[in-house]
Amino acid sequence: MSVQGTDKATIQGFVLGPAAPGTPVFTVDHGGYHGLPNHQSIKHSVGEYVDGMAHTNRIASSWAMLKRGYHRTFHRISPEQLDRCVNEFSGRHNIRNEDTAVQMTAIVQGMAGKRLKYRDLIASALKQPALSDVF
Repeated sequence: MSVQGTDKATIQGFVLGPAAPGTPVFTVDHGGYHGLPNHQSIKHSVGEYVDGMAHTNRIASSWAMLKRGYHRTFHRISPEQLDRCVNEFSGRHNIRNEDTAVQMTAIVQGMAGKRLKYRDLIASALKQPALSDVF
């Protein structure tokens, strides 16, 4: 799922679409979030990082883990594979406090029935012309 714009209607539709009614929503203070039900925001611009239950520490930690994976392991993620990478790192983040045996068990169980063939992985690269075709 991607966000096509940062206007209020687009942002609120993106947030409310998958959220169950009554779910608390904690965000930074961006005008697009104003008016959401059960919404509380924090204002980084004035040095506020926590206000009661409202904070963005977890999402910042998730982004940091994804960025480390990108820079250290993947180096390049195609738009076609971005959702897979985000899902993988979301899963890693969700089990980060478990011991290694529990983490490995969860990973192996999650792989069941999800074979990814190499040709499917590189399908977008196969659609691009070869250098010999261009020059």
